[in-house]
Amino acid sequence: MSNFLSLITAIFTGACVAITSWLLLTGSAKIKLEKNREYFKPIPLLFRLAMPFLPIFRPLSDSKLLEFFKENDFARLQMAGYDEVISWQDFAGLRIIFAFDAMIFLFIGAGGGNMMMCIIVATLFLFFPTMWLSGVIKKRHTSIMKALPNVLDLLTLSVESGRDLLSSLREILERRKPDPLGEELLRTFQEIQLGRKRTEALRALSKRVRQVDLSATVNAIIQAEEYGVSIGQLLRIQGDMQRAKRFALAEKMANESSVKIIIPVVVCILPAVFLILMGPLAMNAMRMFQ
Repeated sequence: MSNFLSLITAIFTGACVAITSWLLLTGSAKIKLEKNREYFKPIPLLFRLAMPFLPIFRPLSDSKLLEFFKENDFARLQMAGYDEVISWQDFAGLRIIFAFDAMIFLFIGAGGGNMMMCIIVATLFLFFPTMWLSGVIKKRHTSIMKALPNVLDLLTLSVESGRDLLSSLREILERRKPDPLGEELLRTFQEIQLGRKRTEALRALSKRVRQVDLSATVNAIIQAEEYGVSIGQLLRIQGDMQRAKRFALAEKMANESSVKIIIPVVVCILPAVFLILMGPLAMNAMRMFQ
């Protein structure tokens, strides 16, 4: 049994090394935002290893058994900005593949005797797609929160100089580097150019991203257009509010850093210091007792 498990481990290790080398050469996924502008969206290595097997699990991922996860997965993929890279059917297929891999690790652990380690690895495989998607959403929302005040300031200056909102937005997007906020604003701008009403496109932006600060700004702009309030003054107020909120969050994180640093100090530094101080004493004591 041990020779069989060693053979399986060697085969999987060789396959992983070969596929990893190929993936490193092919690079990451990317989405074209405009002509000569590309926004890179990296796909995890484990996803790329599993994607060739998606056609096998396609009937199961398209079945009615997973209809419950359709709306939730599609909304979360939109929030992460990966709805144009990974469809919800493919994401459901990835969930199934990783669950199947978790079962394989449990089987290997039951046969090899190292059950605890295989349970830990199987749990990580089972929840990896959800954890990755949650991490991408959190990182994307943080990036939008950081970039929003600067974009609002540029929009304020452009609108107050006499230009309309759409032309100002187009010029700003042409000059900014591609980022999550620019990607979503460009998508909204293109929807308006294709004939969609501005309020509907802005509501779709808020529903798609579901970031608190961006939703508040979008709702304020919609109300300003409905009631005839000055857009320039509104953008200036929203920019000041978002900047103050960002500064408050930065101060909060700075105050929490002194508490968070205790954990790495206790886990990493104190054991080494204790070993350096008490190691020679322990060795001398052992020699005396011998």
